[in-house]
Amino acid sequence: MRQYFDAIAADVFASLSPGEQATLWLAGETSDFVRFNHAKVRQAGEVKQLYMTVHLLLGQKHVSQKIALAGILVEDSASLHQVLVDLRSIIDEVADDPYLLMNTELQSTEHYEFNLLPPTEQMVADIMKAVGDADLVGILAAGPVFKGFANSLGQRNWHEVASWNFNWSLYSHGDKAVKRGAAGTRWDTSALKAAIAEARSQLALLARPAKTLSPGSYRAYLTPTAVSELVGMLNWGGFSEREMRSKRSSLLKLASSEARFSPLLSLRENTAAGLSPAFQREGFIKPDYVALVQEGRHAGNLVSPRTAREFGIVSNGASGGEESESLDMAAGSLPKVDILKALGTGIYVSNLWYLNFSDRAACRITGMTRFACFWVKNGEIVAPLDVMRFDDSLFRLLGSELEALTAERELLVDPGSYEARSTASQHLPGALVRSLNLVL
Repeated sequence: MRQYFDAIAADVFASLSPGEQATLWLAGETSDFVRFNHAKVRQAGEVKQLYMTVHLLLGQKHVSQKIALAGILVEDSASLHQVLVDLRSIIDEVADDPYLLMNTELQSTEHYEFNLLPPTEQMVADIMKAVGDADLVGILAAGPVFKGFANSLGQRNWHEVASWNFNWSLYSHGDKAVKRGAAGTRWDTSALKAAIAEARSQLALLARPAKTLSPGSYRAYLTPTAVSELVGMLNWGGFSEREMRSKRSSLLKLASSEARFSPLLSLRENTAAGLSPAFQREGFIKPDYVALVQEGRHAGNLVSPRTAREFGIVSNGASGGEESESLDMAAGSLPKVDILKALGTGIYVSNLWYLNFSDRAACRITGMTRFACFWVKNGEIVAPLDVMRFDDSLFRLLGSELEALTAERELLVDPGSYEARSTASQHLPGALVRSLNLVL
């Protein structure tokens, strides 16, 4: 596929007229999808797709078009030449873009990870064997995802990684289930068996009579999955330089030193360890990492080329949305085996959902507990919990109330597959907090 991309780029750029520049952005995948329900394979299929976005530039004017390709060089070249004709017919009609900024420094790169995944049939067999008679529901996605960038100045960038993502639940009864997720670039049968065995043990706990808590503040342990939902809210513009300068960022008080997180908390965009490409659509290269929060204090933002041009600053290769794509939270010192003991009496929160800002300026979030959440007494799980609503500030939860982070972290890959499989990921520990405010 890399050779195909290079060949088609050379062909397209050779047809440019004097004064024109162009970029190509290729996005594709060859993915197997398997849907499970009642511990049986209910649907299986393969998705092969290839999309190219052609971006034509003439001075500060620019237009673009995205088309599906067949992967056949002669046919696709003809289609792309017609795209150029279409774009030329309208580019004179658009206004100059004062914030257009394209990379003109040639920085060609290649990142290719050899496909180490077993056949999908083997992965399915491993899952079915580990599940046994439990009521499994979920979706397995596996296969290579690739991205490519090329410009008419000669820059070429390629990213190809084969990965898997298994998003699954074991159902108990009513609204009770144990939800899990796992992902990676290597298939780990032992880890899968251990995760399913742990989930099966929690199914027995879900069969106990549920406990309803009164509104109030409770000690709580948040799994990495629950932490993901919380810090994911910061990705709603919290890490964006544009949102910060427009005074819309949820971390505005952090940047102005009016508030801070716990010294235990450090966040960074860790592109080097993620699954997303280290380049973006304007051709800028992302650094290995960008510090966002360092020991509780504001350390930086994600800066797209447009924001850099608008405010006269330097871009750090962020995408247009200035969102984290490879978020990394530093680990703590609490061993996983000691979580319940350290919690003592309180809430074990496995999952959260329906999160939203109740006060963006105060970084205050509301949401619901979900799936296997438990009441813990004296270091032992004693009962499942009915669904509760929380309303709390992240400056409190991950600030004054943050007691410990786990020494072990989990790689959480976005299971989204609208239009294409997502490559966004988070590498997060669990969090022990002194109090979580429940309101309903």
